[in-house]
Amino acid sequence: MAKKSVIARELKRRKLVEKYADKRAQLKAEGRWEELQKLPRNSSPVRLHNRCALTGRPRGYIRKFGVCRVVFREMALDGKIPGVRKASW
Repeated sequence: MAKKSVIARELKRRKLVEKYADKRAQLKAEGRWEELQKLPRNSSPVRLHNRCALTGRPRGYIRKFGVCRVVFREMALDGKIPGVRKASW
């Protein structure tokens, strides 16, 4: 599991992105780049990184389910994800 501080930092970034989304879009549309650069760095959506909702793991993230591959496999084998089961042929 990822450190609590890393998970908290990512949540803080997500909140900043949501807070400044309208303002960033308006400044971009008007072409006011100097004012755009004065906004907080973490308000840019490019700085976000997808993390597992349960463990905070940054790698092996599956977008459709919002979890990493390890958690996905455990949940699928336990039958906690509807419509997903282990393939066999």
